Amino acid sequence: MALGKRIAMIGSGNVAWHLAPALENAGHIIVEVFSRSKKNAIALVDRLYQAEVKEDLDFSDSTAELFILAVTDDCISEVAQELALPENAIVVHTSGAQSLGELGYTATEAIGVFYPLQTFSKSKKVKFEEIPICIEADDKDTERILLTVAKSISKNVQLVSSTDRKALHVAAVFACNFTNHCLMLSEQILNSKKLDFEILKPLIVETINKGLELGPANAQTGPAKRHDFQTLDQHMEFLSENQELAELYRLFSQNIVDNYPID
Repeated sequence: MALGKRIAMIGSGNVAWHLAPALENAGHIIVEVFSRSKKNAIALVDRLYQAEVKEDLDFSDSTAELFILAVTDDCISEVAQELALPENAIVVHTSGAQSLGELGYTATEAIGVFYPLQTFSKSKKVKFEEIPICIEADDKDTERILLTVAKSISKNVQLVSSTDRKALHVAAVFACNFTNHCLMLSEQILNSKKLDFEILKPLIVETINKGLELGPANAQTGPAKRHDFQTLDQHMEFLSENQELAELYRLFSQNIVDNYPID
């Protein structure tokens, strides 16, 4: 873009690790990085062109225009209140679960949400142009600026209210975090019998692809959908030595049975 924003990144975790370089590659300038961990701030600055490590939250003399709080959800409100800001600063957080109101006591009226809907790990590259970015702001001018910044790094930018974003985040936890946890449980079951997790990978890939192509409701298979209670009982017997896992299996299976009644 011809004229980028000057940005301060507050936080150096997984989101900041990927978001800051993506913004720079789109023509914006990361001028400062603050983190409670100076070591992590230095590591992030090393990925950037000209950013400097900021030692505290007094940004009153900063040349930044946009301040991005990429911090843990429970720290957003506290950090926002501690910020000292220059005039006309815009402050946003990147959380899917927390409302715009978490920034209500920030020392600026220009507040917003800049939520990239993706799972981030520092060791795994992402393509930001494919990541949905959900925007919310308290006023139209801030909204317009945030939309422009978001569109400079993503092809999928949407206005999403705090209420709708909470629903979106809950859905994302089921689709991402719970799915990955189920994969881990599958791996543990196989490991207990000295079987290789690799054997499940074609099934996992096909399951995800089919769910995306056909829709999850149409892609569902398995003993619970078929109301094959004999197999379900056998599985429960296999899991009998792990009551926690058996209960998860029972709850999932019962929910599938309830969602696919036999005519």
